[in-house]
Amino acid sequence: MTTLEHALEIIAGTQPLAHPRGNRIPFIVWRLTDLQGDDAELEHTLRELDARGIATVTTWHYGARDKDLPRCLHYAGILKRLGLPVVVNTTSVVNRFFNGDERTAHIDADGNPFFDLSHSERVKIGCPFAVEFRYQAIRAQVETYVKAHHERGLPLDILIADWEIDGPIEWNDAWTHAKRCTRCCKSIPDIDDFHAFQAAYRRIRNEMQRQCYADVVRSLYPNTLVGNYAEYPNDGRRHWYDYFEHPPKREHPHTLDHLDPVRPWINGFADTHYTFAMPVVYTWHRIHGWYPWPESDYRWFYSMLKVVTNSGRSAPAALPVISFVHWHTTSPPKNGSAAPQMSERAYSELLWHMFLRGHDALAMWCTDPETLKETQLVQTVYAQALEHAEFLDKGTPVLFDVPAEPGTVVSALKLGKRLLVRRTDFRPDPTPVQVNIDGVSVAIPAEPGNCQILQLP
Repeated sequence: MTTLEHALEIIAGTQPLAHPRGNRIPFIVWRLTDLQGDDAELEHTLRELDARGIATVTTWHYGARDKDLPRCLHYAGILKRLGLPVVVNTTSVVNRFFNGDERTAHIDADGNPFFDLSHSERVKIGCPFAVEFRYQAIRAQVETYVKAHHERGLPLDILIADWEIDGPIEWNDAWTHAKRCTRCCKSIPDIDDFHAFQAAYRRIRNEMQRQCYADVVRSLYPNTLVGNYAEYPNDGRRHWYDYFEHPPKREHPHTLDHLDPVRPWINGFADTHYTFAMPVVYTWHRIHGWYPWPESDYRWFYSMLKVVTNSGRSAPAALPVISFVHWHTTSPPKNGSAAPQMSERAYSELLWHMFLRGHDALAMWCTDPETLKETQLVQTVYAQALEHAEFLDKGTPVLFDVPAEPGTVVSALKLGKRLLVRRTDFRPDPTPVQVNIDGVSVAIPAEPGNCQILQLP
């Protein structure tokens, strides 16, 4: 199915917003990428999507820039004419610092070059202390597209990179390889300390993103929202694993939450110069096996809510949080039985709690066959949440508890003496629950499937 066909299917399968979106960031559907058609057809489709609060994505393809750049400029012109945001997948122009050049390799004690292939067999991750000569090439890639849009007076509203397997990465076998590398050992004197190793690698990773991407964009578009997948303020803990990340080895520091290995992380978001945060809230298949509870939904919900809470609570109030979400089980096993799917009800409740814990907008990744259902689930919550736009725009998150056992989850936005509350019960409990807000105990009645507005004393 083409992206335009997906768009038409989504238009037929969703309802226009009942409440105005105002200045809120739209719901970004990653699968609606590079819509093609004549201008009249595109304009009609884009208007219908916007009426539903949905934004499309343009992809920059640097390798095909001679043909691709005119297409991107034309599409941005259509969006500008319609007054719609230009949302761009910038991954291509940020890749790759580690391009296989032997000069970027690690060097062992015998002077032999080697690479780290533990994250991907296709990407040769080398030594972060040997890659600075690649910075100018990456900057030039980003500048090619950014300058072209700027010269034509075209907006760039939201730039999102999915820049993952490139640059220094501290997971998998990276630490082992670094301790073999003479340059890494010289540059990190206490390399046997994982925290020192991680800090050094993250410092350079943040430098790459700042100098070659964020600062390049912001020099011409200072008000643009620019960010990258999985880059967000945090509390020093990593609560999730990407598809390419292996469980930690015994020597890697981590703590166990049941069978969930929680890893140390660097809170260096400010060093990237990004202007929005982008947590990753996915149903990674491994989540379900980490916890012992018979309530299958809470296994998913608990782990994902930890990521939601960590990022939402850690982000400054003025920093937009645009979260990547996915409902269908992510990276299920190719052979063998998959874990039970998270229910639609639990996923929808999670989306509500995201909005009430400091998340401002949602970007949805999914596979091609999943597009309509995934979009319907998120767009329904997005549309309903706009009824409470005053709370979303001006309220302050005040509840961040993540219950250690299946039970009652409560999230809330406080605005003056009013409270917008969502209560979700994973074990039946018709009685009010008490929560503490600013030193005052507040009773939250059971109201399944609904938000409540309560008056504070």
